[in-house]
Amino acid sequence: MTTNVTPSPPPASPAPVQSIGRRDAIRFGLLGTAGFLLAGCQSGWKPLDRELGPLARPIPSFRRRNPSSASSALTPDPTLTQLPPSVIPRHTWTAADTIAARANPMVRVRRITVHHDGMPPVSLRSRRDVMRRLEIIRRSHVNARGWADIGYHFVVDPLGNVWEARPLIYQGAHVKDQNQRNMGIMLLGNFDEQSPTRRALAALDSFLIAQMTRFAVPVAEVVTHQELAPTACPGRSLQQHMVQTRSFSGVLTAVHA
Repeated sequence: MTTNVTPSPPPASPAPVQSIGRRDAIRFGLLGTAGFLLAGCQSGWKPLDRELGPLARPIPSFRRRNPSSASSALTPDPTLTQLPPSVIPRHTWTAADTIAARANPMVRVRRITVHHDGMPPVSLRSRRDVMRRLEIIRRSHVNARGWADIGYHFVVDPLGNVWEARPLIYQGAHVKDQNQRNMGIMLLGNFDEQSPTRRALAALDSFLIAQMTRFAVPVAEVVTHQELAPTACPGRSLQQHMVQTRSFSGVLTAVHA
């Protein structure tokens, strides 16, 4: 005897999964366990919202699309080869050259990004101390990360000196995927754990003003690392200074209103 068996209905198709973009993932904290939240420029990420309140969040007016295009089709700005006055030349602290095969040309400067080194704080009391620190960072970037050179174009030390780092004719390696036309300036120190010296802040503001004038960079394109990427860099105290110096009553705005 044959028994009629009613076939089971086919399983329902799974509902389509909506992809989540990087911006939404950052917004909802979904990247925290994926290793995207890199702090400072060297150390582990620390949440800042509770400690800084609104200062910890990116400033909406400073969020800009990466100023990129077919840069190879442009004629490089000849002023990129000119070292600004009072900047200590690169050859004073290293004999190494940029590995040109690993680097891309800068061509133009349309944005300036401020960083800290994010490393354990040390006392830098002399130019010799600073030179050692710069060489440590350069070797780490070249040997451990495989970069063409130290990632930043200029470095400000606690004594108020400005140093040439990576030559400005090359793009830096200081904001992932956003280095085209982006000058990188780094203050030596970990400003989650210490405060910048008055000399360093005065030198930073003065140098920023000079470079903004030199390359016609507006205040809206002078940013910090954490305003472009999920990171704690440039640390709480330097971020506070950058918010203030770009405010309506700030030094940068007063000069480049």
